[in-house]
Amino acid sequence: MKKLIILSLLIFASCGNKKEIKHVAEISCGQCQLDLDSENGCSLAVRFDDKAYFVDGFNIDDFGDAHDENIGFCNAIRKATIVGIVENERFVASSIELMEE
Repeated sequence: MKKLIILSLLIFASCGNKKEIKHVAEISCGQCQLDLDSENGCSLAVRFDDKAYFVDGFNIDDFGDAHDENIGFCNAIRKATIVGIVENERFVASSIELMEE
């Protein structure tokens, strides 16, 4: 009986997991380009559905120099296909693929 209860709880818990979402989003520096101010310094952020979120799981310099004059996230807003979940007002990313410009 104890095993049945534990198994039931595990199944119930796995059904409650949030499903990842996939979006084509704007990606840039949250402070420099997307008007987010809850962190100090430059941090990666995404914007979709008219809302911006800081990103967990990836760093702003994972895609090159954030301060590059032409394509750096502190100087440009780019497009990306993102996969992840929104949790505690942050986007927890499992995948980010930049789109070619």
